[in-house]
Amino acid sequence: MAESTRTGFVGTMTSVVPRIRMPRRLRNLELGLLVFAFAIDVAAEVLVQLGTKGQIDGSLAFYGIALGVLAFGLHITLRFTAPDADPFILPIATVLNGIGIAEIYRIDIHKAASGWDAASVRQIVWTAIAIVCAIVVLVVVRNHRMLQRYTYLSGLLSLVLVFIPLLPVIGTKNESAKVWIQIGPLNFQPGEIAKITLAVFFAGYLVQRRESLAAVGTRFLGVTFPRARDLGPIAVIWLMTLAVILFERDLGTGLLYFGLFLAVIYVATGRTSWALMGVAALVGGAFAVDWLSSVLPKLGYVHGRFENWLHPFSQHQYDSVGGSGQLVQGLFGLAHGGLLGTGLGQGQPYITPVADSDYIVASIGEELGLIGLFAILGLYMIFVARAFRIGFASEDDFGKLLAVGLGFVVALQTFVVIGGITRVIPVTGLTAPFLAAGGSSLVANWVISALLLRLSDTVRNQPRQAS
Repeated sequence: MAESTRTGFVGTMTSVVPRIRMPRRLRNLELGLLVFAFAIDVAAEVLVQLGTKGQIDGSLAFYGIALGVLAFGLHITLRFTAPDADPFILPIATVLNGIGIAEIYRIDIHKAASGWDAASVRQIVWTAIAIVCAIVVLVVVRNHRMLQRYTYLSGLLSLVLVFIPLLPVIGTKNESAKVWIQIGPLNFQPGEIAKITLAVFFAGYLVQRRESLAAVGTRFLGVTFPRARDLGPIAVIWLMTLAVILFERDLGTGLLYFGLFLAVIYVATGRTSWALMGVAALVGGAFAVDWLSSVLPKLGYVHGRFENWLHPFSQHQYDSVGGSGQLVQGLFGLAHGGLLGTGLGQGQPYITPVADSDYIVASIGEELGLIGLFAILGLYMIFVARAFRIGFASEDDFGKLLAVGLGFVVALQTFVVIGGITRVIPVTGLTAPFLAAGGSSLVANWVISALLLRLSDTVRNQPRQAS
């Protein structure tokens, strides 16, 4: 399809202007920021050891340097495969990953965990796997437009990834949700990868159907409803979201998928009515799930999450199985940290259940304080802002939607995690991107970073269109 004849959020374009290459000083900026990120990560490990052991031992070389070596390996790969990539994404991912490892290591020290039993050791291994996956993405995906050819394959793969944990042989169940599969000694959550394949599917599908969704259909009460054949895949995604909540007991992932869809379709069509329809569908789905929770006892956990959110300090909620004890302990931890925090290695984050994964933000908030949390939120904001900037600088619709979708996934997941811990919204069970212990989340977020790096390099090297 000719770019010169397209309108919408791309605009009408008539002529080609020269490509924009990244100045050498900006290419060197990433290296400087990466060195700074590495210094922050090493300093965090040093403070953890001094705060817990009173001395620095040889494990610093493993915990503090391993991530730096891996990140610099990715930087070298970028020099050859994507020299004009965004200079901020890799350093931000590195410093967030390193702070997460430092806090996980701090909790492992209290538990006296070592070897494979230590979550920090597994996190380092998963970091290596994740960065290798990011390198593979950069080498294989030489242009993001090639992903558009696999739009429907990505949609099918998303369905497989979402529902494969329900299989009786490989699917496993943790304390509440059935979202894991067993791969040898490792547990993996395929739904984390599904958020990437769904972003590819949404971007490709909406590029093809954008005009039909925006203009063609039946008008009722001032809203244009699309044709059934255009609405079909959208209805499938809505039902898939409900199925994830119902059968896999995973409220957070269902919310993440549906939120991703709403963001991408709003950017694609520019129609506020679509966003309102999506919110209405979300509310309707919530009522449906709540009703089913009252009818089917096995689904009562959804109602329990809301009760924990509304009445966390109730003695009944606090003491009940799956009650609000974890939420309350996390709030107490944040309060204990106050403005400046107790200092790395000097708090008591281990009191909160699963402090190294679901509640790692509360652990970091206790030891780094409100100022430390604001700094981390600032890093997330810059990461998402760079993703949106990459998207809206792209001259092709698919690149726009893909970059915005990937950035929104990180933004929404961060909001849901921190909002749940601070009691802004109910706790959903999602993990903080890059920070929390968990290999599947780490792999998914490093792959997202690699795709954004590829997109940014392609954007800077594309022929610019002038109006």
